[in-house]
Amino acid sequence: MKIATYNVNGVNGRLPVLLRWLEETTPDVVCLQELKAPDEKFPLQAINDAGYTAIWHGQKSWNGVAILSRSGDIKELRRGLPGDPDDTHSRYIEAMVDGIILGCLYLPNGNPAPGPKFDYKLAWFERLTAHAASLIIHDMPAVLCGDYNVMPTELDVYKPERWLDDALFRPEVRVAFKNLADQGWTDAIRKLYPNEKIYTFYDYFRNAYARDAGLRIDHFLLSRHISQRLLTAGVDKNVRGWEKTSDHCPVWIELTT
Repeated sequence: MKIATYNVNGVNGRLPVLLRWLEETTPDVVCLQELKAPDEKFPLQAINDAGYTAIWHGQKSWNGVAILSRSGDIKELRRGLPGDPDDTHSRYIEAMVDGIILGCLYLPNGNPAPGPKFDYKLAWFERLTAHAASLIIHDMPAVLCGDYNVMPTELDVYKPERWLDDALFRPEVRVAFKNLADQGWTDAIRKLYPNEKIYTFYDYFRNAYARDAGLRIDHFLLSRHISQRLLTAGVDKNVRGWEKTSDHCPVWIELTT
């Protein structure tokens, strides 16, 4: 079973890239972030024609998350995280897919930091951590994946000294990620590749992709049951080099059935 996560940076504007990637790699389940489209503008027909069913949580111009499945087995469990009824951002959707609870998330960027946006990021992280704890406590087979907007360690960022004050790398954010993982979640990439330089994001500026000057901010966190099933994981870095592509690369894991 192959599960992928991909921040598409605009599902309609990048639709040719998304469809090409789906055709070439055929993941069984896909989590998308940054749809940048309201619910009624989600390209369902094109997704269906590619062989996938979908659920999605959209928002005009910003945010937006979706889960796609080739098997059609998607049972939506929730939209949005508990803990803040006034939060209108479309950043989380959760479903049961082929016997796995799959949380697709787009964590806030948080810049500039410090400031209100950074405070919102930390508060959102706290809500995610509280919800994740309930999955661990009930010993559920679960995957929390998506764009976390966090580089957990210096290995996950090109020239970390340049990012010390950025909201993606500030100590508070890295501590929040560690606290989440320490509940009993396994970082899939680091389980298999503990010491390798692996990036999932390359800025459009300063020729970052060609220079391999990237960040690892798209993550898979696996509960105990799923971690035991982990076979392989990787990043489709070549997709970042396609024309009119996202600044993120697709990331994927393969599990035993």
